[in-house]
Amino acid sequence: MIQYQFTNKRVLVTGASRGIGANILQSFVRAGAIGLLHYWDDPKGENRHDAQQLVETLKISYSASLPNAQNGSTNSEPICHLISADVRNAPEVEGMMKQIQSLVGGIDILVNNAGILRDRTLRKLSIEDWHDVMETNLTGVFHCCKYAQDLLAEGGRIINIASIAGITPFHGQSNYGAAKAGVIAFTKVLAKELARRKITANAIAPGVIQTTMLGELKPEVMQDYIRQIPLARLGKPEDVSNAVLFLASEESNYITGQVLPITGGWLA
Repeated sequence: MIQYQFTNKRVLVTGASRGIGANILQSFVRAGAIGLLHYWDDPKGENRHDAQQLVETLKISYSASLPNAQNGSTNSEPICHLISADVRNAPEVEGMMKQIQSLVGGIDILVNNAGILRDRTLRKLSIEDWHDVMETNLTGVFHCCKYAQDLLAEGGRIINIASIAGITPFHGQSNYGAAKAGVIAFTKVLAKELARRKITANAIAPGVIQTTMLGELKPEVMQDYIRQIPLARLGKPEDVSNAVLFLASEESNYITGQVLPITGGWLA
């Protein structure tokens, strides 16, 4: 297994309180990065709770793996900052980027992961369902890239988490599929616009990944999906994280404007 090193690289992962985002953030921090853990502070406080718990868990698990952990040394503890903002809200995102500049001076790697599901057939899809998904999953990516571009270091990386739903149609996902297709197109334009600064922009299109989002799927639908996957299993968050770390590494510095499906061979 390749052991990537991101020592002191400043990495912002949006929507990182749980699921794929949390796994991506952990992978970077354990590789030496300075983590910028973004979450949306929902009214119930669930995201804030999970984000705080993730940071504590990361410190404990990371410190326990150090050779000098038993002597009580904390000099090598990971650095991870918690940052809250609603990616749908441009002023909030702009404020978040100013906060990041104050904290760490800039960003080396931006991973746009924040997203939601509101699956409904067109007949049942409400206007609110449409706008919530589009504003979070597409406009949110635009806001983060727009206000992060001046903070991104020369030779930086942008990795946008799209979806296989942005490539092929899924029943009941007209809003989600349209948003993720927009992310893919947006990523390709970014790749051209930012190339002069040696900043690469790529998208990852996960298939069915084991996260809390799958709780909304009926068991029979889940089994039908698995039957269509040549590798005969659902994806794991680390399957996505491994691809993100590669696209953020020096080994990928000639790859930009691409979409990498992570699907176990589905639709191959």
